[in-house]
Amino acid sequence: MSVSRVAGALARGITRVTGGALGPYQSAVVRIGFSFTWLVFLLREWPHRRELYGPDGPWSWDMARQLIDGNGAFTVLMWSDGRLWFETVYLLSVAASALLLLGWRTRTVSVLFMVGVLSLQNRSVFMGDGGDNVIHLMALYLVLTRCGRVWSLDARRERRRRRERESGSAGGEATEVHEAGEAGEAGESEEATAAARTAAPRAPRDVTGVVLWSLLGLVLALASLLPGLATGWAVVFWGLWLVHALWWAVNRYVPGGELRAVLDMTANLVHNAALFVIMAEVCLIYATAGWYKVQGSRWQDGTALHYPLHLDYFTPWPALSEALGSNGVMVMLITYGTVIVQVAFPFTLFNRRVKNVLLAAMMTEHFAISVVLGLPFFSLAMIAADAVFLPTGFLRSTGRIAGRITGRARDRLLPGPRRRGGGTDGSSGKPAAGDPEDRRRRTLVG
Repeated sequence: MSVSRVAGALARGITRVTGGALGPYQSAVVRIGFSFTWLVFLLREWPHRRELYGPDGPWSWDMARQLIDGNGAFTVLMWSDGRLWFETVYLLSVAASALLLLGWRTRTVSVLFMVGVLSLQNRSVFMGDGGDNVIHLMALYLVLTRCGRVWSLDARRERRRRRERESGSAGGEATEVHEAGEAGEAGESEEATAAARTAAPRAPRDVTGVVLWSLLGLVLALASLLPGLATGWAVVFWGLWLVHALWWAVNRYVPGGELRAVLDMTANLVHNAALFVIMAEVCLIYATAGWYKVQGSRWQDGTALHYPLHLDYFTPWPALSEALGSNGVMVMLITYGTVIVQVAFPFTLFNRRVKNVLLAAMMTEHFAISVVLGLPFFSLAMIAADAVFLPTGFLRSTGRIAGRITGRARDRLLPGPRRRGGGTDGSSGKPAAGDPEDRRRRTLVG
């Protein structure tokens, strides 16, 4: 292979990973899946929250302090052992999960979601069923992704702004042409005239964003004065806070400048790297689980499923567990099938059809686990992680169907003139017209 071909391939690869955020639908469904799972879990455990993560739990505040002093884990619940502080953190975690699910200010809310997950889980590390580890990791990765590009309130707000700009530019098109002509007659260069025509419009004033940023900055400044915030985490949070300020300033004052392009390329690169890490994490989970199962004698002889089906802790439906556990052939097939699917899945990513079949099998398996073994939140977390491999066409079709259903429900509940949608999160499920990401919609996960 010649040097020019290698250089060309390298240039195309760099352009692909920096020119757009890959997998917008996949990252959105991961955001929705994990925020929904954590939100439902917090609401489900509301009556038991103080025993799980609060002052009434068996894992006392002093014991948690000793452990965290040793491992350096982050949790704001170590800043105070008061009941009011715990209730505040729990409520804020619920609110952050709901807002991330809706996709409202995803850049900021994803950080608050991460803070809530880490604070509660690191407070009582022995609470969970395996799915909490996946939520823990994904909460960190979501901060680095642009997961609000579609199916979010942020996308709807951006679509409305685009419509306003298009309507405004259509009304002022004749004026722009006239002014450009006058500039040419006055002796201005063609380059300056073209730049004036193509200059990006200044972003509108974002009062909500400024207030939210200022409030969180004040909270972060107060937290930095406390001894409980480690230096490393303080650097991380201040860095994110300053990056958000830089984004706002560039979008407000120099939206069409070179700095804006550099920021966009950097954000795309970070998003794509985080999305790749999420995919690699899912593959690692299944690969390690499958290969460890291969080494177990009960998985080798095909009887591993028999034992959890006869444990009271994992039998919410005793009759169903008994019927399934008493069928030796079914137990053997499910046991061997689980091992085969988990070991083989990472090797099928380069064959789209086989990958989709195994993906459907794994999601079905987790759904069965949630019902038969009574582990709904573990199953929801794994299904949300699996969703990163769903085909783009399937997700867009699902979005269109969901959009039509919600549109009909809205029309029935709120009768009136029908609004025309279409956009990155609209009822059509298609990207907005003119969106530069629309030209890069074929992704490596599709």
